Amino acid sequence: MRILMAVLVVLLVALQFQLWREWQHVRELDARLAEQQQSNAALKARNDALFAEVQDLREGLDAIEERARSELGLVGEDESFYLIVDPELAAENEASTPRPAASPTPGASDEPATQNEAVDPAPQ
Repeated sequence: MRILMAVLVVLLVALQFQLWREWQHVRELDARLAEQQQSNAALKARNDALFAEVQDLREGLDAIEERARSELGLVGEDESFYLIVDPELAAENEASTPRPAASPTPGASDEPATQNEAVDPAPQ
């Protein structure tokens, strides 16, 4: 009887050990499943956004006009384009951009031309 009890206890311990290992494997699979579901949800949202953009480009001219305005600088015929420059950024760009040295043109004078004088654009 003692031998039978010992065999049953060993069998119970072996089965319990196997069960614990399987539960750990199931938990790992659940974690991988949750991670894959999150990845799939993000990819589905991206695909839906791309599909909506494709549909909008196929059906409407508004999306095409919007992209042309933002990416290509489209300005309509009855519109005016205003460029607002940040003075600090303009000063930084001006300071970092080297200016070419001004070379005087031969025959050019600092005095403005009078009405009677003709200005020759190309000196000979």
